[in-house]
Amino acid sequence: MLTELQVKSSKLKGEKYMIRDERGLYLRIDTAGRKYWILRYWER
Repeated sequence: MLTELQVKSSKLKGEKYMIRDERGLYLRIDTAGRKYWILRYWER
């Protein structure tokens, strides 16, 4: 599970990267420091 502290402490690293939890929720941080939520889900 992503916590509020993890989201707030994510910093610009000079390249795109993603922080994810175990259930398909991702926080993508791009090279400009913008943060995007991505939810990947599967239908069963």
